[in-house]
Amino acid sequence: MQQATGQLLPVFGANLFSQPQTFAPITSIAVPGSYVLGPGDVVQLHVWGLTDFGGLLTVDRNGQVQVPRVGNLTLAGVRAEQLESVLRSHIGRVFQNFELSATVAQLRSIQIYVVGQARQPGKYTLSSLSTLINAIFASGGPSANGSMRAIELRRAGRVVSTIDLYAFVARGDKSQDVQLQPGDVIVIPPIGPQVAVTGAFDQSALYELKPNETLADVLAPGGGVPVLATTQVALLERIDPQAQPARQVTQIALDAAGLRTPLRDGDVLTLLPISPEFANAVTLQGAVAAPLRHPWVPGMRLSQLIPHPDALISASFFVRQNQLVQLLGGPQGGPQALQRHFAINAEAINWDYAVIERLNRQTLQRQLIPFNLGRLVLQRDASQDLELQPGDVVTIFTQSDLRVPQQRQERVVRIEGEVAVPGVYVALPGETLPQLIRRIGGLTPQAYVFGTSFKREEVRRQQQQNLDQLIARLEAGLQAQGAQQIAQLQGLDAGRATALIEAQREAQRLQLVRLRTLRSNGRVALEIDPRDATLAALPSLPLEHGDHIVIPSVPGFVAAFGAVNNENTFIFRPGRTVGDVFRLAGLTAEADARQAFVLRADGTVLASADQSGWFGGGIEAVALMPGDTVVVPQRVVGETGWNLFLRNARDITQILANLGLGLAALRTL
Repeated sequence: MQQATGQLLPVFGANLFSQPQTFAPITSIAVPGSYVLGPGDVVQLHVWGLTDFGGLLTVDRNGQVQVPRVGNLTLAGVRAEQLESVLRSHIGRVFQNFELSATVAQLRSIQIYVVGQARQPGKYTLSSLSTLINAIFASGGPSANGSMRAIELRRAGRVVSTIDLYAFVARGDKSQDVQLQPGDVIVIPPIGPQVAVTGAFDQSALYELKPNETLADVLAPGGGVPVLATTQVALLERIDPQAQPARQVTQIALDAAGLRTPLRDGDVLTLLPISPEFANAVTLQGAVAAPLRHPWVPGMRLSQLIPHPDALISASFFVRQNQLVQLLGGPQGGPQALQRHFAINAEAINWDYAVIERLNRQTLQRQLIPFNLGRLVLQRDASQDLELQPGDVVTIFTQSDLRVPQQRQERVVRIEGEVAVPGVYVALPGETLPQLIRRIGGLTPQAYVFGTSFKREEVRRQQQQNLDQLIARLEAGLQAQGAQQIAQLQGLDAGRATALIEAQREAQRLQLVRLRTLRSNGRVALEIDPRDATLAALPSLPLEHGDHIVIPSVPGFVAAFGAVNNENTFIFRPGRTVGDVFRLAGLTAEADARQAFVLRADGTVLASADQSGWFGGGIEAVALMPGDTVVVPQRVVGETGWNLFLRNARDITQILANLGLGLAALRTL
């Protein structure tokens, strides 16, 4: 069968005997009234009234018990339900005015024999309540070569009962089960003819045949013809010894006539599954309220499948709306939360493109039939109301599924600070930063245009990627240099130098750990003319989804940071230069004024190298703007790998960790 079917099919019903100890007969159950007493049974007797006695009475091999103060009484052959009346009649011959109770306290054991094709043949000692089925389970059931359909119970040389376990396994029928008696012999004959049933059948297995059984008889123990099997055709493989080759296959219908087909030993019946195709369904999927299969009717069109815009509102939209009042871990409000929630919940529908997927029955090729969703649903354009066919799949997309032109993208931006009406806005198609500010009322008189902070999510991701690559290159270079230094060590000072190098490497590791914690904020340097304080100074930068703009008020300070004696902020005065800040903050002995630079309020960096030779006074002559920060690094003696690391790490951490102005200056360093 495995060779023919390609799979190892189990024998139907054999799994019941995988744990035979589970089915051992229970001796602690109540004794049924039909139980017949015999030698070895123990009766519990209690008599009270004018006389009082009792005890355990054991039925001896003669079938009698010794009743105290009364004499012998034969109980063999007495049913349990008759026990009290028999004892009462016997004791009443001697005593009067008494009451009694009598129960079977302990059952006798019987010995039976299991022979033939049993899994564990032999002699078994069982409870006297055991039946034929109890004994079959106790012996482990039929072996792989044993029959389950013709098990015989022999008593005194004749067949008392023949049991078909299929009736018990499939329907729980115990009508052929009988109670055992001492000396009974259970015979499990060799297995009879077998057929295999496989395919779209829950009970795929090997089935034992009885004479003249039909296809319906074989399927009956497994539940009959399953609903998921096609009734039009099934495959019947049969061995015909007279043919050459001997194996043949025929088709048979699972109708009334086909189910009456007689089966033979070695047949393999394969049930075929029904087609998963729906005869009258069209599927609506994607950005819709209910992605489901819908019933198709002749003449059905798209407008019947998508009757109104509400059919395109996803259920997840309302779920997220409901979650706004579930305060988990703190408040959920604020403009940032509003912008994020609006962006997630919008899931803007792509009104320009939706598609019908259809299978061409003649060519068996799939077709994609596009249509304009907006014209169909919003404008009720009859030219877009296409007729549907059974099996069509209609897919609705969002703008994130298929990226639409920028002019039609839905962009949510947040603007704060010195504008007329700060808030979260949906930018108009092609709208720029100055245009948005004009639309919401313009700038306030206190607006500091030069200090405008413009953050963009795409820039943040790119900046973070560049920072990660820089840290990786720095780490690889330091590892290579450390290995080279250790290889060059020799002489008596090698041990001391090695310890020094290890200390340096530990310091490098700590710096790298610190660098890895840095995160970009996505600020874009707008390169605004510091002398122009009008709205026209802002670049005509088209807005994108997720942009965050902050226009501060005019700050009244400048700051100094780094190798200075007084890291502090100083009042801004018109005409104040970098040199003035040097004098106010005081340079330390380790300060390297030649490498000083200015972090401008607009996010740009002004370095000393960019000013030498152009303005005569170099960086010190540069006039500062409100909000500028002067950074003075420490002097680096020599340019070893360790010093290079310190300089790079110092500059990066100063710009990102201490000042938090983004990564706009990385290319300058």
